[in-house]
Amino acid sequence: MRKIVSVIGTRPQYVKAAAVSRELRKQFHEVLVDTGQHYDYKMAGVFFEELELPRPDYNLGVGSGTHGKQTAAMISGLEELLIKECPDGVLVYGDTNSTLAGALVASKLHIPLFHIEAGLRSFNPKMPEEINRKLTDHISDVLFAPTDTAVRNLRSEGITRNVLQVGDVMLDAVNYYWSRSKDAYTPETFGLVREEYYLATIHRAENTDDPIRLKAIVEAFIKLETPLLLPLHPRTLNRLQTMGLAAELAQSPHIRLIEPVSYLAMLQLERHAKGIITDSGGVQKEAYFAGVPCFTLRSETEWTETLSGGWNVLVDPLRDDLSAIVARSGIPAVKSDVYGDGRATRDIVDHMLEWYEGYPLSKQVSLGGRFACWLQ
Repeated sequence: MRKIVSVIGTRPQYVKAAAVSRELRKQFHEVLVDTGQHYDYKMAGVFFEELELPRPDYNLGVGSGTHGKQTAAMISGLEELLIKECPDGVLVYGDTNSTLAGALVASKLHIPLFHIEAGLRSFNPKMPEEINRKLTDHISDVLFAPTDTAVRNLRSEGITRNVLQVGDVMLDAVNYYWSRSKDAYTPETFGLVREEYYLATIHRAENTDDPIRLKAIVEAFIKLETPLLLPLHPRTLNRLQTMGLAAELAQSPHIRLIEPVSYLAMLQLERHAKGIITDSGGVQKEAYFAGVPCFTLRSETEWTETLSGGWNVLVDPLRDDLSAIVARSGIPAVKSDVYGDGRATRDIVDHMLEWYEGYPLSKQVSLGGRFACWLQ
């Protein structure tokens, strides 16, 4: 059985890996590596418990830090690990520093690289995620694109070989865990009335690191005057406290600040919200899957399909009146199945098996006095 090293490190990647690992382990020997990019229990530990995600075989324990410091620590740890494990392939997800580190090490050790969520583009070069996803795509051996748009993005950059449109693994996860979360969590658990509250999440550096922009977001939340539940990312909470904005939010009678919630709880909160306000790529899609209007506090989105029909609206907090936009919104009449049929994980594993047909099992080759795995 061929060995695949899967590299994860953040909350969204735990969700994707939980869906993929169930299918992957039927056909491959998976070695799961957690870089420790997210290390808080609320952001990471609880996910392994409730998602039935196998415990990592390795945890690099990298933690927080600047992009350079964090990525360098991941690269160092992953290089040593991959040389030791000698896998037949490396699987990475999305666009985080963990993604880029795994991709770079696999490429330099000549280990086949598989990228899930390939081809996403926000076309904002200032976003660290945009840099990570583009670099990863250009050195991947097999690219699993979630949508037709992603395939076109790759084609426009000259990437056409081994590009496969498989659908979105997040849809697989939502379908699987939705029924499992019904009895465990309800909006009433949080003192909310169904379809009479907004759910908000803010974490992107472009919003949290810009004092003017963050203050504008806080003022927009206060102006809503509708029950608003705001689970706070630790990094966002720190920024709000530093700027003295956390107190302003806490004093607003309609805003409730809470710690990050588990994935199963988040699914229920999303499903029954009146609307969702976020800067998260994953939450945009989950809102779309749930059929709940979404308002994205960014100037662009890599999930452009959600904009069709008005399911998702881009809002610039420095220019736009969030409360007015929310007030004008309604439930769109049509929602298409642009993210597939919920079989992405099975298709990914099937394509991986097909790709390996005719390739010999891994063999040891010398690489600069060290040993690495190479299929050719």
